[in-house]
Amino acid sequence: MLSTEEIREFLLSEDAQFGIADYTVFILLLAVSLAIGFYYGLCQPKSTQSAENYLLGGRKMSVFPISMSLIASFMSAITLLGTPAEIYRFGTMYLWSSLSFFLVIPAAAYLYMPVFFDLEVISAYQYLEMRFHRSLRYIGATVFAIQMSIYMAIVVYAPSLALAQVTSISVHVSVVVIFAVCILYTSVGGIKAVLWTDTVQVFIMYGAMLAIVVKGTLDVGGVSTVWDTALKLDRIDFNNFDPNPGIRHTFWTLVVGGYFTWVTIYGVNQAQVQRYLCVPTKRQAAMALWINCIGLFILIILCGYVGLVILTLFQDCDPISAGSVDKPDQLFPLFVMQIMKHVPGVPGLFVAGIFSGTLSTVSSGINSLAAVALQDFIIPLRKQRLSHQREALVSKLLAIAFGAFSFCLVFIVEQLEGVLEAALKFYGMLGGPLLGLFTLGLFVPHANWKGAIGGIITGLLVIFWIGFGAIIETSRGHIKPAILPMSTEGCQALDPSLSVMPGTVTHNDTSEYCVLPAYHLSYMHYSTLACLLVCSAGILVSWLTGFNDPKEVDPRLCVRLGDKLFFYLPAALKERINFHTGENYRKTPAKFEKLVMTPISDEAEGI
Repeated sequence: MLSTEEIREFLLSEDAQFGIADYTVFILLLAVSLAIGFYYGLCQPKSTQSAENYLLGGRKMSVFPISMSLIASFMSAITLLGTPAEIYRFGTMYLWSSLSFFLVIPAAAYLYMPVFFDLEVISAYQYLEMRFHRSLRYIGATVFAIQMSIYMAIVVYAPSLALAQVTSISVHVSVVVIFAVCILYTSVGGIKAVLWTDTVQVFIMYGAMLAIVVKGTLDVGGVSTVWDTALKLDRIDFNNFDPNPGIRHTFWTLVVGGYFTWVTIYGVNQAQVQRYLCVPTKRQAAMALWINCIGLFILIILCGYVGLVILTLFQDCDPISAGSVDKPDQLFPLFVMQIMKHVPGVPGLFVAGIFSGTLSTVSSGINSLAAVALQDFIIPLRKQRLSHQREALVSKLLAIAFGAFSFCLVFIVEQLEGVLEAALKFYGMLGGPLLGLFTLGLFVPHANWKGAIGGIITGLLVIFWIGFGAIIETSRGHIKPAILPMSTEGCQALDPSLSVMPGTVTHNDTSEYCVLPAYHLSYMHYSTLACLLVCSAGILVSWLTGFNDPKEVDPRLCVRLGDKLFFYLPAALKERINFHTGENYRKTPAKFEKLVMTPISDEAEGI
């Protein structure tokens, strides 16, 4: 186990910087990413240069790179930096969220994904026009564009902060490097470059985490020491089953709220939908989602364990209270740079792992935003169709434009306190209403387009009121999370010049200011509330304006739950559960063909 003198050196030394080996590892990551992008962008025959090939890989990709990309796309630096800090400060309750993956993936693989797959869309928001009205397609695509741009800015800022912690490179220089590399290989190579760089980056992420787990555990005295310290400091907690949605983390907020948060991503988010549409069959798409599920679960558990190792190392002198770090998300980089600084290349591997998570997320986001802008705005608004080559060129220009826009947003999100909660909060505020809109269309055949518009507007207004209200009250100090106590007893022994007083720091100051109960809603329930609001308001408005006749709704646009979940029941009973959706469609299919958009034709020509 590390001695007090060694911990003193960790907290106070200034030589924990990158060496030549570290820079070599980091530069190799960037070089490999660029090489893959240039290979797929410049070494492919012109005959394959089309929007569908650029955005979907010709729908001929294999399961392996798709599953790796699904893992990489949203398990980014947010997870690698935010989860250890979460466990260090609040305990292990957050790990319950990993259970929700095993609820989300069946829903995504067997309810949501088959609809998109059978329709052969490129953009998920094409579905909204087929099911409701073109205006819903524009609304959905716009909300997604805002959501993804903000999310990319958050995940770029996090690793830039990590790199600034361990090198002399400033945060803003790191941001420029990330966006420059990402925009270059994504715009040049398209989805194939994104998928294969994601695959490389996933292995780097896992390799970095495993190296840190093994070395860190050995240095603090072994697994038993980590466990005993976590028990002593009350960090092992899985027993909060309070149903109160206002409590930040309970079993119910993390499993139920986690389900709605993650199904927003894996069920209807363009970045993920676009990935599993790249394979030839639904079976392969489902397989990729299940591999992704296992990978996510392992990564969350690893990150949680790292949080306990960090806790064990700093149990007598909290670096946050001591002023060694400015933000909780810097705890992991501090830990790595101090515990690994004498192992050449490992700090570089860690930063490469953090950057891998970011590059994969940003490249996926840029590529999906380009797909949405092209398919949902440019093509529908043009009278004459662009040629395949022109569509591919426009996609590349759009990728550059969205990358530049998200780069500008970084200077706003750097004011946020914690990247994990901030990312999930913004995702819930924007993703929850979108989930509700798709859920309304897929599972409620009675809902009409007027109900869908009423639902999405209601959901956005209410969740924005709650979300921004909570952000404002938190910034004023009126809402404070219950951070678990940390000791500062050892800080004076480590360095008498430290101004922190020895004792126990709780950070749990309460305010007598009266805050609206709605502002206390757990951020994990933002997607839950938004989805339920959209569906409820959508059904109500549809009833007031006249329900659709389910028999007249194209069954390809709805999920027939009777067939999916109750296949063992008699046919007549299953039809009642299905609301007799599409009965008239089967009798007169021609009248519904206009609802489904024609795939890109090889004969497309234009300006």
